[in-house]
Amino acid sequence: MMKFSIPKMKCGGCADSVTVALRKLDATAPIEIDLDRKEVEFGGNVSQDAVLSALAAAGYPASNAQ
Repeated sequence: MMKFSIPKMKCGGCADSVTVALRKLDATAPIEIDLDRKEVEFGGNVSQDAVLSALAAAGYPASNAQ
């Protein structure tokens, strides 16, 4: 699973928007969202660059989380 930090993700609505953006990349991939840490883990079979681009296009710029 890839882990990303999304500083602008602050509420359940934000988490839903992030989920929709990631589902467009891989509809069946596991997604785990941690709102408190503003992080998402995504198990899709796509590149990290594709995930970062999709999140940015949805209004949630992200970076790789450690």
